[in-house]
Amino acid sequence: MKERIYVCHTYYHVYVTFLKELNLPREKRGQATLLLSGMSINFEQLKDRLEKICFFEQVLEYDEKREDFFPELKRFRQDKGNLLFNLLNRIRFTKKLARLNEPYITVDFREYKEIYVFCDSDPIGYYLNWKHIPYHALEDGLNSLVHIDAARFDNRGHFGLKVFLSKKLNLIFIQNGYGKYCLDMEVNDIAAIPYPCPYYKEVPRQKLVDGLGDEEKELILSAFVCDKEKLENQIRQCSQVNDKILILTEPLCTLDIRKQIFQDLISRYEKEGTVFLKPHPRDALDYRSLFPQCPQFDAALPMELLNFFHSLHFKKVISVLTEVKAISFADEVVRLGPDFMDKYEDPLIHRQNEQI
Repeated sequence: MKERIYVCHTYYHVYVTFLKELNLPREKRGQATLLLSGMSINFEQLKDRLEKICFFEQVLEYDEKREDFFPELKRFRQDKGNLLFNLLNRIRFTKKLARLNEPYITVDFREYKEIYVFCDSDPIGYYLNWKHIPYHALEDGLNSLVHIDAARFDNRGHFGLKVFLSKKLNLIFIQNGYGKYCLDMEVNDIAAIPYPCPYYKEVPRQKLVDGLGDEEKELILSAFVCDKEKLENQIRQCSQVNDKILILTEPLCTLDIRKQIFQDLISRYEKEGTVFLKPHPRDALDYRSLFPQCPQFDAALPMELLNFFHSLHFKKVISVLTEVKAISFADEVVRLGPDFMDKYEDPLIHRQNEQI
């Protein structure tokens, strides 16, 4: 039987996988399989680079499908105006989404002793529960449950009943620890999460970062950086600029509103210094064409890797909703939060915890 497999949906998930594996004793490293889901992001040449460094036993890809890929599922999402009928439809949806994804999941998970899944809210969570395969869930992003408790938000109204149907009976599926075959869910900081869950397991990500040496950091960089010489030149040039401001983009709103958001942010912060941009990997806005005056980092590079370059330092790092507590390369980090977003979209869209 094989040891471990990690199901990753983003570059950040792969980064956290490296952190977990590199904190193991050396004799246990190199025994994990990395499975990349192409549902949320285009990993481009990441698989090739991962295979080149020979750190994982296998690097695999699979073509996970969202529910809207299957038009026959749409009828199960219609609100019948009745709790019982809605639950019956959900029971049908839960099984059918898993069954329809089965042809696209080419890995036999039963071959692995341990399974780790980021974003078990995606079809992979439905599939593993349908197949009665135990797994460990991991927090999608740093402190993501602090800002959005998606399990409770998605299941507002009769939450206790729905948890019973999921955790005990496996008739429906609830993510983030509440699935019947989810053994536990690793989170960064339990105390910061507004709503408790008995299945949370605290694994501070900063502690994993602190466990890395220079050799391990170089290994991670070799996996994510396409052209290291180009990046190092960019960082050297960046280091010569005083009063640098880094703005982290995010896939917010529609493209036209998103353009306005970051135009406003650039106009606001360029008064304080030279504005740099770090596009989000899932952000489809063409920032290089729209804001050519702003130097930019590669979107595929997890922002946390900038911590590895000691010569790189910013006066301030700005994000809208992204958590910035892991950043150590700035004098000040600012998360603008929901109050800022209220100016651009309906507050109900980004204030999920307040609606629980």
